[in-house]
Amino acid sequence: MVLKVSSTEVQNNFGKYLLLANEQDIIVTRNGQEVACLSGLKAQKGGFSMVSERALADGYGLGRASYEEFLELTRDSTERYELIDGEVFLQASPKTDHQLAQMVLAGTFFNHFDGQNCVPMSAPFDITIRRSKDDVNVVQPDLMVICDLPEKLGEDGCYYGVPTLIVEILAEGTRRNDLLKKLNLYMTGGVQEYWVVDPKNKQLSIYTFVDQDLQEHLTFKAPEKACSITFPDLVIDLERVFRTIRAT
Repeated sequence: MVLKVSSTEVQNNFGKYLLLANEQDIIVTRNGQEVACLSGLKAQKGGFSMVSERALADGYGLGRASYEEFLELTRDSTERYELIDGEVFLQASPKTDHQLAQMVLAGTFFNHFDGQNCVPMSAPFDITIRRSKDDVNVVQPDLMVICDLPEKLGEDGCYYGVPTLIVEILAEGTRRNDLLKKLNLYMTGGVQEYWVVDPKNKQLSIYTFVDQDLQEHLTFKAPEKACSITFPDLVIDLERVFRTIRAT
């Protein structure tokens, strides 16, 4: 049996349809056209059910879900998801300019923090930010600097703290989340410094937070060199970060 529902209905009641898909396929429609399908997959081990999605519509926003529903959705998935303010987002594969910027930044971070107490990490790496018992968010920042890894590393190998510095590289599909939702999440979730890297405009914006409020905001544009506020010795050559690929 197949059930057809609108994308708006699924977005508003994602948890409900996540569970319902265990019993029947659900066709998601937009303006009368079929755009996606939710189907249940019975796990071979443990006896639980999970849901996978395919052919998802534009925007990568899958609807609302609780933290428990999010864990069920992502348990055995090979896709990358984030849970922000109760909404699930599918992470798309990054474009070339994104990856070039990330590689330069990752190399600079590795060289700078090598042998120090703080450790740089890169996506995919889940960060769980709990603002309250019922407000649990899961993100996968492009880059981050963790300064409490020994204290916050669980026996399962997962990190349960909050990074000191987080870097997000803007893409067309994530621009709104990175500039609005994640800025607020990191400000109120305990992050000290947040970098927003913008390959399109070749600029880097740095935000610092104290007591869940914005303390300082700086913007650097290529070919300038950007300097971290929390780590003053960490200097980034933006001309290298935003270098242009030319045909030979």
